[in-house]
Amino acid sequence: MFKSRVSDIKKERKKALFFRELVSLIQELGYKEKDVAEVFVSHIDISTNSGICYVYFSTYKEPGEEVFRSVFPTLMLYRASLRTAFAKRIQVRRVPEIIFMYDKVK
Repeated sequence: MFKSRVSDIKKERKKALFFRELVSLIQELGYKEKDVAEVFVSHIDISTNSGICYVYFSTYKEPGEEVFRSVFPTLMLYRASLRTAFAKRIQVRRVPEIIFMYDKVK
């Protein structure tokens, strides 16, 4: 039981680190690509083996999901370079794949 608490704490720390760095990278991208500035990272989630990082986006504009769909191709275009920049900023053994998703929960 104690082991699961420690692993939960480590996972939450990793999520906080990933969130902070990804928000920063996506904000920087928003300065270059104006359509990316229309969305923001609401939260992230990490798979159990830390191989996948799900990045959830939301928007202030309505309809939000349509705005995200219009920005999604730009995010996909920059996904590899975002992952490379992410790898340079964090110190992990294996850099997770990044998957962009729309946050349906408001």
